[in-house]
Amino acid sequence: MSTKHTLLAALAAAIALASCSKSDPEQTSVEPVAPEATPAPPAADENADPTVVDADHYKTEFENDRVRIVRITYGPGEDSVMHYHPDNVAVFLTDNTVEMTLPSGERAEATAKAGDTMFEAGGSHLPRNVSDAALELVLVELKSGGSSAAGAGGEDPTVVDADHYTAEFENENTRVVRIAYGAGEESVMHYHPDSVAVFLTDHLVLMTTPDGETSEVSSKAGEAIFLPEGQHLPKNISDAPWELILVELK
Repeated sequence: MSTKHTLLAALAAAIALASCSKSDPEQTSVEPVAPEATPAPPAADENADPTVVDADHYKTEFENDRVRIVRITYGPGEDSVMHYHPDNVAVFLTDNTVEMTLPSGERAEATAKAGDTMFEAGGSHLPRNVSDAALELVLVELKSGGSSAAGAGGEDPTVVDADHYTAEFENENTRVVRIAYGAGEESVMHYHPDSVAVFLTDHLVLMTTPDGETSEVSSKAGEAIFLPEGQHLPKNISDAPWELILVELK
């Protein structure tokens, strides 16, 4: 046998021996590790408080035992998550078109104009701004169990001054009154229960109380404030008309 053939035979034998000395592949294989399961998202809570689950769009501006004032703002195309409101009055500060999804999955579209008001019974929904403009409104959420301060009462402004005070809606819990004054116009002494005022225009008024004291009060368009019950006689001391919505609590 030639030297070349001898070397080739030796090399083949060495390779065969090395192959036999390797461990069983099954003994050295690594078992694959199963990936951690992604936790399922929590189920939508249709009773959720929107100021908690969607603080970007819903902000509390005032709250007591009778009412909560919530300011709502959405950019074009923005939506929320399913949430709940008690009985409420909405005062729209801008035009808007909203698609509402109900817990049942049903959808409905609603539109409103700046200055409109709407009473809505308590319920759950998921809103989406389907317009190409931002929207803003003030939501006056009504609470049960609260009590108004015991006042002396007085004249109903929608009766004694119907030129300036118009009732738009009334039920057992609230009355929504639209108030509009021309430049320089004034009213007569009258009474309001605890109320929320939402100003649709800038506002400058001289208030006279039953004891004869006077004070100037000013507000900006879009502001919303809680007003305790009482009597007064307002006069518009600005050179422009003003308008506001008063949500009276019963």
